[in-house]
This record gives sequence, structure tokens and C-alpha cells, in this order.
Amino acid sequence: MFDKVKELLVEELSINADDITMEAELENDLGINSLELADLVFLCEEKFSIEIDDDEIKDLVTVGDVVNYMEKLTNK
Repeated sequence: MFDKVKELLVEELSINADDITMEAELENDLGINSLELADLVFLCEEKFSIEIDDDEIKDLVTVGDVVNYMEKLTNK
């Protein structure tokens, strides 16, 4: 799942692949703003055929948070 999330960040949001780690903070380390986070949520929903609860988006602080959340929703 990490590789899939990393691929989305690199291809869709033009984030440097070397900067993406499980510990990297989306906003502080990767420079993702609220609009780009909304794009990431939309892309994840489309790619994995899931729905992310708007209330839970605020809890997605690091790449690891996104990966763990995606794994929970997709059961993979």
C-alpha cells in the first residue's frame, strides 16, 4: 500500500519520491496544502474504490497515517 500511495503522490502531486517516507508529514515535510490533500483523498477514493470520511481527513498527518488508513479501508 505504501508504494501505491507513494506513486499517487509522485505522479499526481509531483512530490519528490526521495522525500516520501512513512514518517513524512504531508503538510510540513512534503508541502501538501489543503487543496492538494483534497486531491489526494479524491484520487485514493477513485483508485481504491473506497470512501474516506471527511471527519477522518484531519487525522491524516503523515504518509504512514494515509497508508494505514487505506489498508484498514481496503482490508489489504
